[in-house]
Amino acid sequence: MQTRIVHAIAGTIILISLLLGIYIDQNWFWLTGFVGVNMWIHALTNWCLMYIILSKLGIKKDGATCRG
Repeated sequence: MQTRIVHAIAGTIILISLLLGIYIDQNWFWLTGFVGVNMWIHALTNWCLMYIILSKLGIKKDGATCRG
């Protein structure tokens, strides 16, 4: 579940920052780059701050499902 949430948050931030960069100010593109760099760091090191935050919020890791 964490992976889906992280991808949704990253995608949302990228899309919003792109729209802000196009319609408001080009400096918003720095946010797009920041998210991209964080995704790249996660791919290389397997460390992601968002996963830590979600774990502290009680969101279950991938593979853990609730079955009744």
